[in-house]
Amino acid sequence: MIAEILCVGTELLLGDIVNTNAAWIAKELASLGVSVYRQVVIGDNHQRLKEAYGLALQRADIVISTGGLGPTQDDLTKEALAQACSLELQRNEDAANWIQQRFIDKGFTLTENNWRQANFPVGSTPLFNEYGTAPGCMLQINQKTVFLMPGPPVEMKPMFQLYIKPWIQKQTKIILRSRVLKILGIGESAAEEIIRDIIDNQSNPSIAPYAKYGQVTFRITARADNEQEALALIEPMEQELRKRFKLNIFGVDDDTIESVTIDLLNKHNLTLACAESCTGGLVSSLLINVPGVSKIFKEAVIAYSNEAKAKRLNVNSNSLKKTGAVSCQVAAEMAEGVAKTAGTNIGLSTTGIAGPTGGTETKPVGLVYCGLYINGEVITKRFLFPNRSRDSIRKRAMLSCIDWLRRELIERYV
Repeated sequence: MIAEILCVGTELLLGDIVNTNAAWIAKELASLGVSVYRQVVIGDNHQRLKEAYGLALQRADIVISTGGLGPTQDDLTKEALAQACSLELQRNEDAANWIQQRFIDKGFTLTENNWRQANFPVGSTPLFNEYGTAPGCMLQINQKTVFLMPGPPVEMKPMFQLYIKPWIQKQTKIILRSRVLKILGIGESAAEEIIRDIIDNQSNPSIAPYAKYGQVTFRITARADNEQEALALIEPMEQELRKRFKLNIFGVDDDTIESVTIDLLNKHNLTLACAESCTGGLVSSLLINVPGVSKIFKEAVIAYSNEAKAKRLNVNSNSLKKTGAVSCQVAAEMAEGVAKTAGTNIGLSTTGIAGPTGGTETKPVGLVYCGLYINGEVITKRFLFPNRSRDSIRKRAMLSCIDWLRRELIERYV
């Protein structure tokens, strides 16, 4: 079964609103075994909408559309669909009664243009909106099915779950299940080469790589008659990837590097403090995204200047003069200083040159040192992120620093 997602709204084309609907719907459809070959965004233009629906109905079995169901003149979705299917718009009395009661219940004033929301292409079935006043609809024509839903995600998602998902489940016996493996420490090209033989010979399950800010993700997807069969297909592929990538795999599915790292700290009753220079709080900010982190995370210091490093973290002034702020020696002293000041088991530090200026031949832009103090032991690690923007260097340093902590924790405690 093939679906096409069509999102309506000029605000999407202008970039005023990010089109999160298409991504969410595509993920839901994938889990139901429905293939999505195209996602289309159309502005509030009647002729282009009409053409888009006509093309989608030629290419797909299911067309799922969001947006353009409001009461104003630029809400053209139903009119365009009706013309694309050579159908008239017709008042649906069930929808009209529902809209009237909805306005009464909410204490809203029902104006004349609100009745437009009760008009649907002939033969449509209304889909009532639990969180808004605009009903959606389902239209079946020429062995094709079109679903229209409102644009706001808070209204769209419940409508999909209540009406569309159960309908699809009844139509298809094939399901898709995916397992996502997340990797740090290896670039996308190198990671792909490690499993080139698998990619070249894949069938079912399939495997697809993608990368973002130094993190590589492999999505393993299996097609089967039921969930148990799909998971049985995924398991040996996952184990083969784990065998090849080892500690570079930090998590699966919804895991994040911060949640995995905090979980390790929590399991071993370890506390943490951070001292940051070039990352300016990014490491600390990412770690405290994890609920319940207050048990683990005690303190953060952003020591950007040499004076702050000496005053707040007890970094030796001779170290700053002799090796410079961007050095393994200073990173080590920062990590130890923040751990002892905060009274934690672990101190984690960053110091580097984020650019775009400030680099030298021996200390280029993109050079970052991280320091780690663990129960009296101090170690450091050097990272280099060349030819990157300031923002990219800082984000990669953040991820690499936390990932290094994760690896050291596994080696010592797991």
